[in-house]
Amino acid sequence: MEEILNILSDRFEASEPRTSRADLVFVTVPAGRAVETVTWMRDHGEFTHLVMISCVDRIEDGVFELVYLLNDPVAFADIGICVEIARDEPVMESMHHLWAGVRVWQRELREMFGIDFPGSPGVDEPMILEGWDDIPPMRREFDTLEYAQRTYYPREGRSTSDPATEMEERSYPLEADVKRGIRDLTRSGYGKKKEDE
Repeated sequence: MEEILNILSDRFEASEPRTSRADLVFVTVPAGRAVETVTWMRDHGEFTHLVMISCVDRIEDGVFELVYLLNDPVAFADIGICVEIARDEPVMESMHHLWAGVRVWQRELREMFGIDFPGSPGVDEPMILEGWDDIPPMRREFDTLEYAQRTYYPREGRSTSDPATEMEERSYPLEADVKRGIRDLTRSGYGKKKEDE
């Protein structure tokens, strides 16, 4: 792993590695070197399996961080190749020619984050959100509560409750009644009256 990391640093301008586990390391490379880096990792670095492509919306920094997670099936090791692209113009070179499955990841990232991958087959076709006309829903400025209130009208009889309390009352109704009784006694000032007498 150390030899690979040295090559990534020397040849592809990779950042200092960030180790999550002994078998999982992340490095950041410039966006213009990403395809070249991932291609080399696949063809010469033994990281032949693309596990996934993910995205982190770092809205405070004004960037999307794409993560190409590669696996070496012989050494049982993973390296995440990270690439930062501007949020205000999110365009990334396509890697669909490296693995057939990449086009699916890129379609999802296009739909959920609004990142464009020019030349990727079907990247502009709806995948999950057919007819969607709002901002991409995985962007951090997307307000899920506001969207739900605007889209789904309130219905009578609906209520929300604390999940822990709900499960306690369903699973242990007798104990829940006892706890409620003790709480009511305590709140009514029962212990305080005794001390005052």
